[in-house]
Amino acid sequence: MALGSLLFEGEDRHVSAESLHAEATAAGQHVSLATVYNTLHQFKRAGLVRELAINGAKAYFDTNTSNHNHFFDEEEGELHDIPGHAIRVDGVPEPPEGMRITHIDVVIRLKKA
Repeated sequence: MALGSLLFEGEDRHVSAESLHAEATAAGQHVSLATVYNTLHQFKRAGLVRELAINGAKAYFDTNTSNHNHFFDEEEGELHDIPGHAIRVDGVPEPPEGMRITHIDVVIRLKKA
């Protein structure tokens, strides 16, 4: 319950398990990192968050489950939403028989100029 309160109170956000664990610890909650991972994956299975894999090993969880894309600030390690209508993807191949496309994730990586 404490993790849900931290995650879903306020505006939509992007968190890693590590950052949510740090928030919980700072709030006086005694919870293991493994419990945070398990809880985030339960929220994902329930459709409450989207998981975004960045750089292979790093996963972020997004409380905004609408169809949208992201800027990723490589230096700060932060995700920022891009509205779903702001990107158009052409030339998407037909999915295999019996399958349907549910979403196309676009992550635009940023570095300071």
